[in-house]
This record gives sequence, C-alpha cells and structure tokens, in this order.
Amino acid sequence: MNKWKKKRTVKHRYDITAHIYDMRYAEEQTAKIEAAMKNVSIRRNSLVLDAGCGTGLLFNHIADKAKTVAGLDISRATLLQAKERAKHLANVHLVLADVDHMPFKQDTFSHVFAITVIQNSPNYAETLEEIKRVTNPCAVIVVTGLKKAFSREAFEALLNNAGLEIVTIADGENLRCHVAICAKMNH
Repeated sequence: MNKWKKKRTVKHRYDITAHIYDMRYAEEQTAKIEAAMKNVSIRRNSLVLDAGCGTGLLFNHIADKAKTVAGLDISRATLLQAKERAKHLANVHLVLADVDHMPFKQDTFSHVFAITVIQNSPNYAETLEEIKRVTNPCAVIVVTGLKKAFSREAFEALLNNAGLEIVTIADGENLRCHVAICAKMNH
C-alpha cells in the first residue's frame, strides 16, 4: 500500500469512529498518558504539541500546566471532538494537518506527544524525523508503540535509529503500548 493510500485509510477509519473513539479507547489512552506524565514535567512556558491528538484526551492532563498546546490531527472528525473537549481551554489550538508534514517552524516545541501515531504511519522514520524537526534541541518527546506492532527491542531500535535517546520506557502489563520518553541525541 503506498503511503498516501495508508494515510487516507487511517484518516477514514478515525473519521468514521470519532464519535465512539473515547468510549472505545479513552481508558487505554489515559493509561498511556498517565504512564508518560510520571516522567514528564510541563512548565508554565512550555509549548506542547500533541501530534495525532485525536479527540484531545491529553489536553486535560497538560493544558493547565503549559503556555500553549497545539493539537494536530489528520482526521477532521476527531478534531471536532477535540474542539468540544478544548472549548474551555483558551491555550489549546487545533490544526488539521498530516503529522509527516506539519505546518510549524523548526525548533518550535518544548514537548511533543506522539501517542498512538507511529503504528499508523506509513514511514516510521519520516514521521519521527518530522517530529524532531519541530522540537527544540532540549525537547521532551513522548512516543508510543503498540506492542503487537513492535517488540520492545524493535521499538527501541526504531527510536535510536531516528536519533532519539530513550530516557525511560514504560511498558507495564496494563499498557498495550511501549511508552518512551525521549530526547534528541547530541543536543
């Protein structure tokens, strides 16, 4: 499957399931977010990107701590759900865009969360390279990888090959994903 066909398939799947996404996945997504937040510090001046924000489940965990949160997703329907979730959060801004071609300047964000993104990407390395491009040199990058798509060793190799240094990784029994907290190598 070529990369644009895969992206259209993923977009379509999220567009048609957006209205039931939280019912199906909120508990699982919240477990990933909570695992990440144990090892991530958000400060008042933080510029945070939720790459592949879906329905915006991360917003309630970070919006009150950060200066600005950008939620980006390729699915218009999930962004409409995220808009509803963020309507009382003045510092949350939503962007309809592809995670592999983000409309942000280089070195913009202090934190990027890519939760349930990589396994939906047609080219993992390209997605991680774009995430690195929009993060500043000292950024914290959170990436999850579905355990049924990646062994821990394969996931660690993917991140290391992308130039990410794994600070810590959580993959407890209650998690269906590996949750990696990373930094750019050689920052």
